[in-house]
Amino acid sequence: MRFATERREMEDYKKHYEGKIVLITGGAGAIGSNLTRAIAELNARMVIVFDNMSAAYEWNIPSLPNVLFVKGSVTDEIALKRVFALKPDIMYHLAAFFANQNSVDFPQHDLMTNGLGTLLVYQYAQMCGTEKLIYASSGCSIYGSAAPLPLKEDFMSMHLTTPYQITKMLGELYANFFYHHYGLPIVKTRFFNSYGPGEVPGQYRNVIPNFIFRALSGLPLPFTGSGDETRDFTYVMDIVDALLRAGYYKQAIGQEMNIASGEEINILKMAERINEITGNKAGIVRAERRVWDTKKRLLASIDRAKNLLGYEPKMDFKQGLANTINWFREHWDEIQRDAEFPPGMSAAAFGVTVKN
Repeated sequence: MRFATERREMEDYKKHYEGKIVLITGGAGAIGSNLTRAIAELNARMVIVFDNMSAAYEWNIPSLPNVLFVKGSVTDEIALKRVFALKPDIMYHLAAFFANQNSVDFPQHDLMTNGLGTLLVYQYAQMCGTEKLIYASSGCSIYGSAAPLPLKEDFMSMHLTTPYQITKMLGELYANFFYHHYGLPIVKTRFFNSYGPGEVPGQYRNVIPNFIFRALSGLPLPFTGSGDETRDFTYVMDIVDALLRAGYYKQAIGQEMNIASGEEINILKMAERINEITGNKAGIVRAERRVWDTKKRLLASIDRAKNLLGYEPKMDFKQGLANTINWFREHWDEIQRDAEFPPGMSAAAFGVTVKN
């Protein structure tokens, strides 16, 4: 009986999207494009991809009849009025000025997008009566460097080391205000080191796509640690499943929860595994640690997401890496063309040819 109930609940959370209008800010990004496809294939009436394409590419947006792409910024109220005029039933706020080093280099842009842009999204969602809003926060960021492992949702830190970390926390604080003051049904999801098909490498991107890009280019992988550093890498489709659940379960409203694998992965061993799968003989080289990178280990508790959402990450890490590398190979021409490494020390250190 228990298993029959679980199957019925699984069908319920997926059927929830049939006939719905769903708005995804940042819907052309790595997580957003995979979420877009998943919801569109669940027979949503319309999935609105709202993205300014500052860190995304149109070839990565699913080409499906119920997907509408609208180019625009979350700081542009004219563009926001256009998409909210379509009266989305559910919305996912994934758009962000990503990520830590980018925010250090451009703190004003970070504040405008992640601060003001998030505030505007909440205001428009509240005014148009959106039935559920899911905010993408960052578990890698908001806990600070002193939090005990595994990281649990009730821990808070005022010692954040980048503007991105600060504004991701700001988005959660505004979410609390709109939930308590206006009753806006918000769910706060905290992502950890996502990876998988859909993320194009670049100067400000995550370590896994950048390592894969280097490995497939026959370049050594730059490693900044001592060898015992870890991260909680989460496969993108596990995150998508959590987001689908967050858009359905009412008990998640007003709550914050880690969306992670709950597994600690050694970064050096991850780099060696990428070289092994790709056949890269260039090995690993030492690189200088970034000033803000103060966390040697990351591991999230996912008990709350399990209890509230029935979330269970399924992807084996080695298989997830293999899937991601296969995606790189399938889209190698587009990735080589669009990988973003602008002039400067970061590009030189990465060892790639800078595009003119």
